[in-house]
Amino acid sequence: MAREFQRGHKARISDLTAGTDLYVGVQISAPGLTFDISCFGLDADERLSDDRYFVFFNQPKSPEESIQLLGAQAGDTESFRVTLDRIPPQIQKLSFTATIDGAGQMSQIDPGYIRIVAGGQEVARYAFDGSEFTTERAVMLGDFYLKDVWRFAAVGQGFDGGLEALLRNFGGEVLEEEAPAEPEPRTGAAPGFAPPAQASAPPAFGVPTGPAPTPAPAPTPAAQSFAPPAGATPPPALAPTPQVHSAPTVVAPMTPPAGSPVPPPAPAPAPPHGGQQQPPYGQPAPQQPPYGQQAPYGQTAPLTPGYAQPPAPQAPTPPPGYGQPTPPPGHGQQAPYGAPQGAPQVPGVAGALQQFKETPTGQRWTQQNKKLVRVDLGVGGQPVLARQGSMVLYQGKVDFSYKGAGFTGRIVGNATGQEMQLMRCTGQGQVFLAENSTMLHPIELQGDGICVSAENVLAFDESLQYEVRRIEGHGIPGGALFTMQFTGTGTIVVKTHGTPVVLPVTPTTFADCNAVVAWSAASQVVVSSQVRMRRNAYPGDTGESVNLQFRGAPGNFVVVQPYEI
Repeated sequence: MAREFQRGHKARISDLTAGTDLYVGVQISAPGLTFDISCFGLDADERLSDDRYFVFFNQPKSPEESIQLLGAQAGDTESFRVTLDRIPPQIQKLSFTATIDGAGQMSQIDPGYIRIVAGGQEVARYAFDGSEFTTERAVMLGDFYLKDVWRFAAVGQGFDGGLEALLRNFGGEVLEEEAPAEPEPRTGAAPGFAPPAQASAPPAFGVPTGPAPTPAPAPTPAAQSFAPPAGATPPPALAPTPQVHSAPTVVAPMTPPAGSPVPPPAPAPAPPHGGQQQPPYGQPAPQQPPYGQQAPYGQTAPLTPGYAQPPAPQAPTPPPGYGQPTPPPGHGQQAPYGAPQGAPQVPGVAGALQQFKETPTGQRWTQQNKKLVRVDLGVGGQPVLARQGSMVLYQGKVDFSYKGAGFTGRIVGNATGQEMQLMRCTGQGQVFLAENSTMLHPIELQGDGICVSAENVLAFDESLQYEVRRIEGHGIPGGALFTMQFTGTGTIVVKTHGTPVVLPVTPTTFADCNAVVAWSAASQVVVSSQVRMRRNAYPGDTGESVNLQFRGAPGNFVVVQPYEI
């Protein structure tokens, strides 16, 4: 009986079958859509370092034929033959993917599956349907990966991009102006390698219906270096992938590279009314050259003290005496912070607090400063859910009520560590929110999604949908970690300890669970195989005390803070 897999489940191939000559079938369909099903042969860094191991309709097999594309048969949209004991050692993972050729979304697909057949018997199946996806146009269905022994993982991770996004995720790129190669004829498989018969399915692989053709000769074993067959020209090497970690981040742009021109300093301001530069207040004017002598070449006035000369002794500036007005700010001096340039200063307390006045914008969410945010309930008319005790001031008629999670919600929150104690704000007025002087970041969602730890959520529009999302992990006490996923249209306010940094997601992006704040919902997040348990970790702990690995198409991101919860 075939073993049923759920997304994120993993198992040793040896626990499923003793054979190494496997049949992999994929069934995926949707009305009006066409799918391209491929297999990526990846190295230890999960990169497509050798594009000959990208097996798809235009390259139906690997050099030593350990991976072969077989076509549609036995009810499968596409099928592969995988011979594990012939895969070269530099290939550490086989990722089976499906992409939409043209317009469409993975949410439109009918129920499908990826299955493994050995010796004519189905031994594993991972079923999926369109309810697991939204706007994705590509999906990683399942992986064969080598970790001491070959294992299988049901992935089910979607990408908003298509085949090009998958190629870039694995370190490759789509070559333009490349003529498609003629597909090579597919040879028959050895007896006994056939999927199980199904109702209204075509004949099993390798069993023809017409006259028996002449058996094809067995493929010649490849050399130890796994070179391509004689006479075959290997495809051109891929261009080097740009290093995304050298790109500027959102918070701190990178410094200019060495050798780049440095902009010249801004010229000094011209003296008023076309006259000579006035000395600072309280200092004597520089001496003019004697009559009949000229100033040094290139200068119209003698050098002022401080430029390549020792400073001249300065007389102390006399304080304004009785009846003398306070002098205005001199050259190089600034007016008080927050005061408009050239505007008269308001004396007294009102002038001192001018810079801290409320910032009205007419929008629903307004950030007053880095640690205080205001929401106008009258704009949009939607209630707001905020963390209990986060209100610091409100204006107008506002009602605050307790937002309970219910009995089931409390059980889920206690079990996952993602419980939020919320209050519901309704009415007509403005509510100012803050908590423990943490930095606040309003994020507007436009139909997309973001994953945030419940600890980092301050407030959000009630129109947003949120749920606890499971992060799959193997070898971790409790089996998984958890986070909150927000989707829909509205604003969520995320709080951080210190200034965060936003980094692009690559196959080699790892982050400490205690420092991660948020990441794009389309990113694939798994527990790192190099588990680093902390001293306070214990069986059943879901306090995110291990490292997470992030993978996803270009455009995905992860946010970390300079603080560990």
